[in-house]
Amino acid sequence: MKKNIFRYIASGLLALIVLGSCSLNEQNFTEVEKDKYVNSAKDAEKVLLGVYRSMTNEGLYRYHLSLLFTLPTDLAKCEGSSTNGFRLVPANAYTSTQDEVRATWKELYSAIYNANDFLENLSSKVDTYNDVDKKLATVYMAEARCLRALYYFELLRWYGHITLTTKTSASQESPKTFEQTAPDSVYRFIEADLKYAVQNLPYASDDQLRSDNSFRMSKGAALGLLTKVYATWAGYPVHDESKWEEAAKTAKVLIESGKHHLLTDYEQLWKNTCNGKWDSAESLIEVSFYSPSITGRGTEDASGRIGKWNGVSASGIKGIRNAANWRVIPTFLGSWPNHANDKRWAISFADYRYTAKGKQTLSNQGTFEESFAEDAKDELKRSYANNICPGKWDTEKYVEENNYLVDANLSNVNWYVLRYADVLLLYAEALNEWHKRPTAEAYTAINMVRRRGYGLPVATPSSVCDLSGLDYASFQQAVRDERAYELAFEGQRRQDLVRWGIYYQSIKKTEQNLVNWYSEGATYYICSEFTQEGKHELLPIPQRDLDLLPKYQQNPKWQ
Repeated sequence: MKKNIFRYIASGLLALIVLGSCSLNEQNFTEVEKDKYVNSAKDAEKVLLGVYRSMTNEGLYRYHLSLLFTLPTDLAKCEGSSTNGFRLVPANAYTSTQDEVRATWKELYSAIYNANDFLENLSSKVDTYNDVDKKLATVYMAEARCLRALYYFELLRWYGHITLTTKTSASQESPKTFEQTAPDSVYRFIEADLKYAVQNLPYASDDQLRSDNSFRMSKGAALGLLTKVYATWAGYPVHDESKWEEAAKTAKVLIESGKHHLLTDYEQLWKNTCNGKWDSAESLIEVSFYSPSITGRGTEDASGRIGKWNGVSASGIKGIRNAANWRVIPTFLGSWPNHANDKRWAISFADYRYTAKGKQTLSNQGTFEESFAEDAKDELKRSYANNICPGKWDTEKYVEENNYLVDANLSNVNWYVLRYADVLLLYAEALNEWHKRPTAEAYTAINMVRRRGYGLPVATPSSVCDLSGLDYASFQQAVRDERAYELAFEGQRRQDLVRWGIYYQSIKKTEQNLVNWYSEGATYYICSEFTQEGKHELLPIPQRDLDLLPKYQQNPKWQ
């Protein structure tokens, strides 16, 4: 049975956050109870799990930061050809009053408040602990700071101009006093938290203190996240290119530690995450979702939407359905080079659906590959234009019976926030950007990822898939393409396109590619009609909060 760390949270251990004037102005009604908690490392761990629990909220990785805001891109879009209902946000057709925009803003700040609250309380009690508990407390503080860094990183890269709150006492201040902190200052705060975590957390494989570190932060997680922070800091909109060197050096520490490695079989990643199987070799940060049943009370149901919203379409399966609202861009798959040898290609998408009759093809007119033939008919193309789903979270293919949650909208499938393969590609990218040419180490990193994708030994050179002889610009494009192939549909692409400064251009190019393939292709890519350059790189500051924060300025073009 899958084990979920979040189900151990006791009532009263989390701060009760309610909205006062705005999401930054919080009032805590459990302050009088604080002295009853964190009187030992055992108590502290229970409260710490509440800080982790925020990851499973609807506004974070349960839905918004995994599946909703991460669309649209040049790889995927939402089902349909309208902005009706849930399609509004993935079409980039929403406004600053959108409920989901405010929910994520609110929940990220609540998560940060919980982390601050935990750190303050533990710091005030740790001197009373025995020696063993003091060692554990240091690890727990490092975990909380790593989580706080992650929450701030998400807040910063999605909303751009935020307020840095480092103490719970900020919740007592008037909304009129809050100002937006310079992004550089927020990045430096995130950097400090992650450096503390690196210094004080063990690698997952070396952990001798925590009785169970499954789905918990580790030194590898902190190093990997710091690498990603530096790579984002170096790109749009801050453009501090000195951080490329820091990204490369940080990733090098992780890689040369030998504590993490790529799994031999790419498909094993999806067998693992669909069944809650923790393997710290490649999984650096992973959100664990598990609920034995659905009560309808969100605070009790730590289940997610993974495999439901972004899985393979299914109806009449065990009496339920997979809505499968993610749709793959056909031209992305059609342009995937050497896909006959790249095993990731077939694993990444589903040109089929499930019905009560079992697995069914999408068309009886021909295969997906045949739809790209020069003489392919529009009728065949139409079958695939809006019906291909991601295949990595195929619940019927991968989920074992003991992890199968019979519910129409929720699942017990996990979500990868950061994989070791991601860090290898960031390392290759950072080296190329730092030196303005690909180094030997950059080639080694990207080729390891490619070899695994082709089912080859990662340490053995291959004439089939290895890259070589590229200049700066060609290698830059190769890394960007490889991130698409390796991390397809994993929620990384939109933020990649944003930090590269090409989000709008990619949307328009994708529209043209679809039209070139199928005359009605743009009909199913409605986001191109609404996406604006210089606007949709960021979410808007929620209008309700903006109205109560007189010192705030709205993000560009969202006024």
